[in-house]
Amino acid sequence: MSYAVLFPGQGSQHAAMLPWLEEEAPSALVLQAMAAMLGADWRQRLEDPDFLASNRVAQVLVTGVSLAAWAAVRAHLPAPPDIVAGYSVGELAAVACAGAFDAATALALAAQRAQAMDAAVQGLATGLLSVSGPNQAARDRLLAEWRVETAIRIAPGHVILAGEAATLQAVARLLADEGAHCTPLPIRVASHSSWMRAAATAFAQTLADVAWRPLQCAVAANATGSALRRPQPLCEALSRQIDHTVAWDACLETVAERRVERVIEIGPGRALGAMWAHQHPDVPVRSLEDFRSARSAADWVQQAA
Repeated sequence: MSYAVLFPGQGSQHAAMLPWLEEEAPSALVLQAMAAMLGADWRQRLEDPDFLASNRVAQVLVTGVSLAAWAAVRAHLPAPPDIVAGYSVGELAAVACAGAFDAATALALAAQRAQAMDAAVQGLATGLLSVSGPNQAARDRLLAEWRVETAIRIAPGHVILAGEAATLQAVARLLADEGAHCTPLPIRVASHSSWMRAAATAFAQTLADVAWRPLQCAVAANATGSALRRPQPLCEALSRQIDHTVAWDACLETVAERRVERVIEIGPGRALGAMWAHQHPDVPVRSLEDFRSARSAADWVQQAA
């Protein structure tokens, strides 16, 4: 049995995510730690769009739900994954899944990461814009003419742009005229761009105080797309991805190079599963949201054996 795990990032959270999670005993400790940070009524408050989209809430929420879900699924699996990858803040869950630190540490890091990112753009209205379409030349021209940056490379013809909100709105109109499909994301910080330079520096200092454990598997790092297993390079990659482009396309290629038999997305949403299916249709993929329990998800993974 060989498999890879993908952990989603901010924006994947939604009010109806993984409704069975609280019934899974292995998830309890992680959910308790998350509730201590977000409040015991976190599930009820997901109906509030301001709560759901708040950066300081979302990063902790996605990290906590993903790691709680992983604890439940891992309890039914005989072996760790061959490789893991996490999208944006999902990289914290991926590194914890690989064994570098525990879920409580990942949650604390998510909170500190969010705080540093909020501080970096305090007083500014910034955000992210998803852009897909065939006219890459028009996109590249606008990147040169306007102060926007590529935050995430997802696939050929599909990127996430970062910038100030008004600029992103103007760029979206121009790109739409060129035939691109543009969608503003419910994220209020210009992640993975030079706007985050102060946040990256602050988070590097935070990571320096973390006690790292030996990793049980490799992590496909956002900053470079390469597979990392030693703490020091991975520590540097976790801070670097905050103010540099996330090479998600390269991360998926690195996972594919491991020739795993199955890929499972652990956490809220189905976006990463869809990305994998589009780029690597020959390798089966499922998202945890497809299942009604952790056991059924683990059973699917083990069908690869």
